[in-house]
Amino acid sequence: MTNIAVIGDEKSGRSSLASKLGKKGTDSDITLYNDDRHERKYVFIDSKSYPKSLKSLTAALNLADMVVLCVTPQGLTAHTGECIIAADLLGFRHGIIAITMADTSYGAVIDDLKAKLKKITAGTTLENWDIIALNTNKDAPNAFEGVDTLKDRIHELADQIEPDLRAKDELPPRVVIDHFFNVTGIGIVILGRVLQGTIHTHDKIGLYPVDKKVDIRSIQTHDIDVKAASTGARVGVGLKGLLERELERGFLLSDSEKMSSEFDIRCRVSAFAKNGIKKDDSLNMFVGLQSDSVRVNKITVNGSEVEKAGPGQECIVTVEAGKKIAYSPDDLFLLAHLSETQRFVAAGKAD
Repeated sequence: MTNIAVIGDEKSGRSSLASKLGKKGTDSDITLYNDDRHERKYVFIDSKSYPKSLKSLTAALNLADMVVLCVTPQGLTAHTGECIIAADLLGFRHGIIAITMADTSYGAVIDDLKAKLKKITAGTTLENWDIIALNTNKDAPNAFEGVDTLKDRIHELADQIEPDLRAKDELPPRVVIDHFFNVTGIGIVILGRVLQGTIHTHDKIGLYPVDKKVDIRSIQTHDIDVKAASTGARVGVGLKGLLERELERGFLLSDSEKMSSEFDIRCRVSAFAKNGIKKDDSLNMFVGLQSDSVRVNKITVNGSEVEKAGPGQECIVTVEAGKKIAYSPDDLFLLAHLSETQRFVAAGKAD
């Protein structure tokens, strides 16, 4: 199974495109569209509430293996740039830029936009992404032109991603929770994605950062009961041994997680974060699907404590959250300044 984030500003055509790629499923601040018509299953995740909500964008990205960034022929916006920065900070190697609504413009305009996109993504993880012009207008003379090309490229990238997913199957299991609810007669059901490893029915597994053991009663993928699910699978898991009020989005099913409310994050400040990071700044921190407000207590550059780290500068940022966060050493911490036009300021791993 391959999970694909479909992102862009609110008028980018992302929702229309996602709805053409799969059947609508779970709908909240993100909307999931499922395509199970092929041997390999796909889940398309529309960052529905972005740009109003950064959580919608970070949730879509952190559930995904690849990204489709949607841009219209009308050109680049500040939020397009913010999406590019987020995908770059999170290190996405696999992705596609889709120029949507191509039926509303001329070839020369689209060629000019492609050149601008190549220029703005140079030096980022997006610089080698294919750029595909398409439309989702059934009434256009060239209705849905480019959509099949996009699908073909998605299949090619999924083939490249698959070995990376299978290489994680033997790792300790780790499932991130994005939705949950109580089902009468069954109990708590969580929806989420297997980040690594394999889960089995009747496994006893930890819930973090609650740090308690729960039992896996049942597992479903694409509404089909299964005995096990491995890396990349989108799952519905019936759990025994907890209450709905104990859950939050972003919690993890895992054998072991680090937990803390204080972090030393080794990071590089985004070159586009013009004000950098200052001591005593109040930022928002995103770790997987968990998030919290944090205070910057210390900034260290080349072993010395400083008051500020500027754009492009490498540093260690010491932050304190208001609650415990569960994480692993490979998790990326994304820092954002909600009062800035370009809100993402840095990403890195916690020491």
